[in-house]
Amino acid sequence: MNHVKLLFFATIRDRMGTKSLDLELPADLTIHGLKDRLSEEYPKVKESMKSVLVTVNREYAFDEAVIPLNAEIGMFPPVSGG
Repeated sequence: MNHVKLLFFATIRDRMGTKSLDLELPADLTIHGLKDRLSEEYPKVKESMKSVLVTVNREYAFDEAVIPLNAEIGMFPPVSGG
């Protein structure tokens, strides 16, 4: 198993009702798999998971990336500039 720390920001934090979460994940889980798991376990964030920006150890990560051991994962709503 892989122990990770999830950090939630802005509206995702509001929907989760917490700023962070510690989870045990399968060793070969991808970012996409994590988003699916969160969508199932926390229905309030299901829509957010479709467009969430994810960082792994403070670097942006894509859905197909495998989550490394003991990672810190940040989840951000999409941002727009102007």
